[in-house]
Amino acid sequence: MLRVLEGRWKLVILFQLFGGQVRRFSDLERAIPGISQKMLIQQLRQLENDGVVGRIVHHQVPPKVEYHLTEWGQSLCPALDALLVWAEGAPAGLRSQLIQEGPEGAAQKPEADAT
Repeated sequence: MLRVLEGRWKLVILFQLFGGQVRRFSDLERAIPGISQKMLIQQLRQLENDGVVGRIVHHQVPPKVEYHLTEWGQSLCPALDALLVWAEGAPAGLRSQLIQEGPEGAAQKPEADAT
């Protein structure tokens, strides 16, 4: 199961899709600073092949592709929230390496952009 989640960007992508979010490719690309287009495509394809992410292609010009968590992918939310809580309890020296912290030192999930 860890193979499904391995990779630098997969968890960040999943957090962007939690809560029933349906995101266009370009929205995901903007919401995840530092990820290349090639890497985003690769990670999304792997998540799709593993049944975690669904892909909707709207046949129009220009093409519109949207991504969402499958029902099985959405069931990951409680497990990943538990991992975040676990990481928050890490010793101070490790904590900043494990989780992204906000201005008050509280752990932050990447926020979903309203579209």
